[in-house]
Amino acid sequence: MTEGGAQVQVYASVVEFVENYLSLVYRRDVTDSRRRVWCPEWWKHAEAMARLDGIWRAWEYLRRDGHTGLSVWFLDHADPQMRQLFDSEGPFKFCSPVNGHSDRLPPLPSTSPPQGIFDSVRWR
Repeated sequence: MTEGGAQVQVYASVVEFVENYLSLVYRRDVTDSRRRVWCPEWWKHAEAMARLDGIWRAWEYLRRDGHTGLSVWFLDHADPQMRQLFDSEGPFKFCSPVNGHSDRLPPLPSTSPPQGIFDSVRWR
């Protein structure tokens, strides 16, 4: 679909994409938290939002390739990202469809580097 020469997205947001496509395509048993986890309030997790937003944007782009686009999307984007989200040690570790969202995972510890430390260093 094009509108004035620009490609029109199928889904207007990552929320619409997850609710109307991804949750229907990725049907998994997420009741056994030792094997696979999911948070019904996935949008409360920064990592999940970033990963799902990337999956959505990749899908919107790759769906236009009528040959291998969907396969590339699954293999290179959706499957690796969903594996991380479903992982029992991932961002939904303490969440469950039964008990809902949990915010028990703290951010990674981080301290700011000394001022100016990166001014003269060239990272490759």
